Amino acid sequence: MDPSQSRPETRRSRRARTPSGPVDVTVVVIGAGQAGLAAAYHLRKNGLVAVGEAGWATADETFVVLDDASQAGGAWQHRWPGLTMADAHGVHDLPGMPLVAPDPGEPAALAVPYYFAQYEEAFDLRVQRPVRVSSVSDVDGRLLVRSHSVVRPDEVVEWRTRGLINASGTWSKPFWPTYPGRTSFTGRQLHAHDFRLPEDLADGHVVVVGGGTSAVQLTLALSRVTTTTWVTRRPPAWRDVEFTPELGRDAVAAVDARTRAGLPPSSIVSVTGLPLTPAYRLGITAGILAARPMFSLIVPSGVAWSSSSTPAADGWVDGPAFVEARTLLWCTGFRASLDHLAQLRLRAPGGGIVMDGTQVVADPRIQLVGYGPSASTVGANRAGREAVHNLRTLWSR
Repeated sequence: MDPSQSRPETRRSRRARTPSGPVDVTVVVIGAGQAGLAAAYHLRKNGLVAVGEAGWATADETFVVLDDASQAGGAWQHRWPGLTMADAHGVHDLPGMPLVAPDPGEPAALAVPYYFAQYEEAFDLRVQRPVRVSSVSDVDGRLLVRSHSVVRPDEVVEWRTRGLINASGTWSKPFWPTYPGRTSFTGRQLHAHDFRLPEDLADGHVVVVGGGTSAVQLTLALSRVTTTTWVTRRPPAWRDVEFTPELGRDAVAAVDARTRAGLPPSSIVSVTGLPLTPAYRLGITAGILAARPMFSLIVPSGVAWSSSSTPAADGWVDGPAFVEARTLLWCTGFRASLDHLAQLRLRAPGGGIVMDGTQVVADPRIQLVGYGPSASTVGANRAGREAVHNLRTLWSR
């Protein structure tokens, strides 16, 4: 027998087995958006060494950040080009490095990714991209994270880890609601996820569906090139108040209560309402931001309301029983991108995951950041710090 085969495996030899065997790391971070970068920053502050930097193979504690995008920027890099920094809500500093005030007219899809790229370089976070995580499983008391190259799917790497910080966000899971007659529509149907330029939809009337910020912004943008009808499930919740830290905390607490109960998280905007910015005020005055209740039926050439539709007295405006449309633009939000965690069976009967802050109650080794109350960028920074603290506390028991 070869004597070398009887020697105990060292940390270096275990890591050298990739891609034929798992790579041992202390923490895997999935996603390099705001929440993922904040978590990586706090891991480094706690002394963990990034995979790929000098000495990582023999370091006592290590971390790796896996991101499926081809460049830095998280979901911001995919936002429509007309969204400027002046229009973008909730762009906040990452921990340890302020966002230098950019030109308000600069597209957010350029300014924020540039900032994220600077951040990754400044703190040497060694984000591995484009890498997609396909599954996470429990093997012999450790989490096994299976990943592959986006451009070369046959290149598979497995990571064996003590802790997982999931920051996969929502961008890859646009929500398309089921609605009567939707498959019969002969025009164009588009989700806000895929919207690029207003001019792309200038060939006819657009029905914008949704009551959030994206619906408001896209209705205003489209009104410059075509006619629109805005429909919402509930009357628009305009808020003529300053968004104070207190209001933000109240909103986060409301969403946190849902995740602690194991319910699917609601959006922060559903709690805070829509801010009455100067642009929104002009849109309301011009009659552009005048919402109608949800239509009753989609027909091949447009949308229709029944005679029992809610009257304008409830906060909506009246309109014809039928609106012909070339495009239905679904600004109906996103769902958490958690399919890769399915093998762990984390979901509660209520449809969500029972959380204690960022910690999954059913499996404290897993921290969800950018989920529920930490889906806002302010909450994401706080969540990154909390997730690292929770893992440290778990390991010290």
